[in-house]
Amino acid sequence: MSSGRVTKGSVTSPSRLDMQAVDRPWTDDLPVCHHSGVGFSTNQIYREDGNRREEHEFEDRNFHFRQDDVYLYGVFDGHDSANASQFAAQRLPAELLLGQLSGKTTDVEVKEVLYQAFMAVENSFFESIDEQLAARTTLQLQLPEGLAYHEACHTYPEIFNKLRALEHEVSGGTTATVVLIYNNKIYVANVGDTRVLLVRTDVDGIISVSQLTVDHTIESDAEQQRLRTLGLDVEKLFQQRKIGTSDCTRCIGDFHTKGGYKDIDILSKAVREPVIAEPYVMGGISVDSTCSFLIIMSDGLYHALQDSTETATINKEVAQLVAAEFNNQSTLNGVAQACVDRVVRIHHDAFMVGVGDVKNRCHKRGDITLLVRNFNCKLANPSGTPTGANRFLPVSVPYSSNRPAVPPSISIASPVSFGNESMSQDEATTPVAQAYSPPRSLPGASPTLNLLNANTENNDSLASTSTYSTNSTQSSEETRFRSRFNRGEKLVLDENGRVEAYVDFSDFYRAIEAMTDSQRETLNNETKPKSLYEAIPEETAGAAAATSPIVEQSPPSAAAEP
Repeated sequence: MSSGRVTKGSVTSPSRLDMQAVDRPWTDDLPVCHHSGVGFSTNQIYREDGNRREEHEFEDRNFHFRQDDVYLYGVFDGHDSANASQFAAQRLPAELLLGQLSGKTTDVEVKEVLYQAFMAVENSFFESIDEQLAARTTLQLQLPEGLAYHEACHTYPEIFNKLRALEHEVSGGTTATVVLIYNNKIYVANVGDTRVLLVRTDVDGIISVSQLTVDHTIESDAEQQRLRTLGLDVEKLFQQRKIGTSDCTRCIGDFHTKGGYKDIDILSKAVREPVIAEPYVMGGISVDSTCSFLIIMSDGLYHALQDSTETATINKEVAQLVAAEFNNQSTLNGVAQACVDRVVRIHHDAFMVGVGDVKNRCHKRGDITLLVRNFNCKLANPSGTPTGANRFLPVSVPYSSNRPAVPPSISIASPVSFGNESMSQDEATTPVAQAYSPPRSLPGASPTLNLLNANTENNDSLASTSTYSTNSTQSSEETRFRSRFNRGEKLVLDENGRVEAYVDFSDFYRAIEAMTDSQRETLNNETKPKSLYEAIPEETAGAAAATSPIVEQSPPSAAAEP
């Protein structure tokens, strides 16, 4: 791979950007944006016995950086390998954060920088595999023409093994979706089907959801028309729902559907490369007090939820899930991961109990990545500590320390609320809401409760760079016995199991024994405690969502694409 950086066809030479020549990515030195959080889960194939396995390595990549007043977020959904997604996740920041935006003040100028960044990454990726492509071609020329695959395996095993290794090195493509917040405006660029949703809240509390990206798939009318002009049979492509091994008609990388498209029968009649890397670019949308949060999600998330629930308003459903988790989580990583875990559980349950088409659709799912960028939403219990010193968790454990002097007060979580005040962009930590007392178990309530996550900011940044499992993100922290609050001296009971009386009640007991049954019933009714207020009903997540109705807006038209 060239050590230079390609920009508009020219090459400069910061040697540190040789992405495949170093073990530690240069992007590790970029400051993480603490206004955002990420959750993810690896792909799964389900079994009837409840077990599951991964179909391939985790191929998604993401970043969320802040450099001065520039915020940059990206999600990359790789296919066939993580080669392209890893490369793009490291190279795109270099094309946007090393002075390219300096002096760019208009929307047109900023969008041009985004467009050129995508094209530079595409060119650089293929430059990085030039040697492997040349070696692949040389080996292919050593094989007789018309030789069948199985014959090549047995007749030329050495050449075949080398070709197979080279195929792995040159294979792989990726979607690329980037959100840039610059000059307090939102700009978006994407290729593929990873989506960006902007969630707003108006003065009446109505939540609206806008899709800021275009899905570059064979289902897109604009993409069908583009492929038709290349001479391809769109009807056959639509039946297969794939171009090569991917669902996407635009991506970064994927040599086989670009330079090698002539080797794929259904694509061989195209007059030029059918899969391109030209991005859809839009912006800038001003960030104001109506902006609640922004979502970047790979297709693995919304396809899993759509397949299992058959909802026709998938963007709205995802926005509701995220909004509800702001009420339950204390970190943005917790919000994102809780949503991912919820979708994963729904999808797996649909396979286990579903029948017919639902079960067939849900027998496996792809990699999932969800990135949440907060603007004005309040987080729950922001003052928690890593040791859980101010948490009340009604779960028995062998020991407990640092018990509070009195039991915590009972409180019912309110529906998710969105602040109207604008957030200072100079803050270095994730904005949180004012703390409130965590819920306490009520009489007759289930012992298993949804516990609030009390990760600190350090745990937040650590979780953003490490792989999550599909299990819950609730940490195994210190818990307490309810019975240990205000423990005093052990009481001595008499032979009847009663506490020694401080007052003689002999006359009272004799009077009770002398009463008739009707008199006792009257006395019991008169002395029975009566509540002076009605019980407070506990709101569910559905009720919370109902207080803030969500209106889903249509995604942008693809007609304005390049």
